[in-house]
Amino acid sequence: MSQKKDFLSKPLEHLSLEDFNPVSLIEGMNKMAFQARNLARGAKIYETMLGEKECAVILCLAGSLISAGLKKIIVELLEKNMVDAIVSTGANLIDQDFFEALGFRHYIGDPCADDNELRELAIDRIYDTYINEDELRVCDMTIADIANSLEPRPYSSREFVEEMGKYLSTNAKNKESIVLKCYEKRVPIFIPAFSDCSAGFGLVHHQYHNNLTGKPTVSIDSAKDFLELTQVKIEAGATGLVMIGGGVPKNFTQDIVVAAEILDKEVEMHKYAIQLTVADERDGALSGSTLKEANSWGKVDLGQEQMVYGEATITFPLLAGYAYHKKAYTHREAKKFSDLFVNKSANK
Repeated sequence: MSQKKDFLSKPLEHLSLEDFNPVSLIEGMNKMAFQARNLARGAKIYETMLGEKECAVILCLAGSLISAGLKKIIVELLEKNMVDAIVSTGANLIDQDFFEALGFRHYIGDPCADDNELRELAIDRIYDTYINEDELRVCDMTIADIANSLEPRPYSSREFVEEMGKYLSTNAKNKESIVLKCYEKRVPIFIPAFSDCSAGFGLVHHQYHNNLTGKPTVSIDSAKDFLELTQVKIEAGATGLVMIGGGVPKNFTQDIVVAAEILDKEVEMHKYAIQLTVADERDGALSGSTLKEANSWGKVDLGQEQMVYGEATITFPLLAGYAYHKKAYTHREAKKFSDLFVNKSANK
């Protein structure tokens, strides 16, 4: 019988934007058809929104992206001020990015592996990638430890992730981390479904054991999340969306336009929007709904929007690499939206 080490022998490596230059490829695709031309148009829209200095770029992350090797690309975009806020699923930034910052790795696997054997060895499979469940439990308990260290009260996910970044600033074993880089660059991270990941397991542990002894607990305030991201929109004015996948991050971020209007604030629709997806619109699900449809809700303006149908490990490096190598970041300054909440943040 195979041993655990036999499966966890080939660490996954993260792609860097410095490893390739897709500018000529994208410009060639612009003269083609189908998804090649759509991807080229999306890349040019990203370049355009970055060129508008006052436009805030919100990156939305859904799907299993960090475990797939896209972490370094996002860190490089953050370093160049090409992303001003992030809205993500919990798995990407807790189970995957924070997990790796603690010193753990993802490993190259096989989608045809015997999943019963993997379960017996405490190896979790994400399609063709493996993760050590024993190490993931350490991630869970680290979240519990952070919760135990905080004043017991409701937190937005942004506040809690800020505390995670603070923790990594002194404890990270791998400093190539989105959570840590955002903490350093003052880029807020919002995780609307915060408990749907290792953060949830850690908070369950924290609340259960505190409840046993009658102690107050940390909790996550989803309405505060919504309010804070809406405040980012109000502060930013012009906004552009780069959405990888769909789901909660996509809808949450589109909705802040309507939320601002409900607060009697005059804001414009998201001026730019790109979605990289494999979802189909015909089943009515949010992940596949088009940006044109979002216009009917008053969320996304038309004219500078693009749907790109293709898998993100292929499309996102090309889209990001085009703007990166065109140096669309040259005159951009860090917007530091995290500082909007500095007086309210629990760690200040």
